Amino acid sequence: MDKPKLQAQSVSEDEADIRLDRWFKRHFPVVTHGQLQKLLRTGQIRVDGKRVEAATRLKAGQSIRVPPQASQPPPAEHVQRRSAELANKLKSLILFEDDDVIVLNKPAGLAVQGGTGLKENLDDMLMDLSRDGHNKPKLVHRLDRDTSGVLLLARTTFAAAKLTEAFRDRVTKKIYWAISLGVPSMMRGKISAPLIKDGEIMRVVERDEGKLEEMKSAITLYQVMESAKKHAAFLALWPITGRTHQLRVHLAYIGNPILGDPIYAREATSSLPLKELGKGLHLHARQLIIPHPRRGRIDVLAPLGREMQKTWQWFGFDTKAVADFTE
Repeated sequence: MDKPKLQAQSVSEDEADIRLDRWFKRHFPVVTHGQLQKLLRTGQIRVDGKRVEAATRLKAGQSIRVPPQASQPPPAEHVQRRSAELANKLKSLILFEDDDVIVLNKPAGLAVQGGTGLKENLDDMLMDLSRDGHNKPKLVHRLDRDTSGVLLLARTTFAAAKLTEAFRDRVTKKIYWAISLGVPSMMRGKISAPLIKDGEIMRVVERDEGKLEEMKSAITLYQVMESAKKHAAFLALWPITGRTHQLRVHLAYIGNPILGDPIYAREATSSLPLKELGKGLHLHARQLIIPHPRRGRIDVLAPLGREMQKTWQWFGFDTKAVADFTE
């Protein structure tokens, strides 16, 4: 058998802006993080002939020098087994698909993209949804790791551009479901509170803080669908803007954080029998309405996951409820 040789690979258009370590994980999954770091430190891996770091963002057309030890393929049976498992897992999540678009019902706990300490993320699985084995579906928007529900992908560059434009121009409608601790004082309302990044979290910024250039406007519409006395409420949420952690921060800001939120409900007290309810963050991207890249529109509903179904059932809340939002 011929030994693996030094090779150079070009970064494709679909891989533009990806981190080098994620590029290697995608193309050479047998290379561990420690091995990659050693190859980078010793200059055996280079981009356009230059030394780089694992976090370096790649550009389309760049040439990556891949040493022989990195290009040894894993056992064929391992690749086939892993691919079949991932493909079946992803296919079970599909809510809608055609030649341009894929809509998934992302489960809670699955990160959309890779990061420190994550063994699995959706972005690294997406090649299993490719129809030709070459063009990887593209993420159009994001959901927090602990948030479940509708996630939109584009099969083509054309579709990605059109869908991204729709999000940017705010001609989409995203409805989330949540369980809040306590019941908001008004049955429906509008939360307009600008956000600012504070370390690893987000918080509402007061206008007298003198940080106007750093804050981002954030607007959320909400509607109380049902309530359990004063203990909890089933909320429908429409984030007019799409800031990081927006819904979680806004609900905590009005005194009704989301059930199971490990960050923004950490200090909240509750009289609920938490052991009898579903586990995890109770925030679900229930519905997405967005113009289709070529014709008509996409209107998709994502069923609740098992843990949230458990909570809805315990309270007796309606899993077929429909919100009626008017700005």
